[in-house]
Amino acid sequence: MTIQIWHNPRCSKSRETLSLLEGTGITPTVYLYLDKQPNASQICDILAKLGITPRELLRNSEAAYKEQNLKDKTLSDEYLINAMVNQPKLIQRPIVINGNQARLGRPPESVLEIL
Repeated sequence: MTIQIWHNPRCSKSRETLSLLEGTGITPTVYLYLDKQPNASQICDILAKLGITPRELLRNSEAAYKEQNLKDKTLSDEYLINAMVNQPKLIQRPIVINGNQARLGRPPESVLEIL
């Protein structure tokens, strides 16, 4: 079983989720998505595994969200995905992936559903 976490070490929820995984005996593959930006295909794959829309994956508290007026409901999914590709800090975190399932670690315990 290969578990992956899209991780931001500066985020407390991300650190808590990684610690929770390790506490259950799982050593996940850590993907530092801010360092190695995901492409549109990777984001689409994550969205399918999460079962959510691009808008639901956006961090609306980020300055880039406001600067790019991403709250505009007329923006297409493709536009929102490209915004996340160009500025991965807009992606909610952490994301834990197990096979064809994924969960946002908000709260961290929610990732236990897919282990």
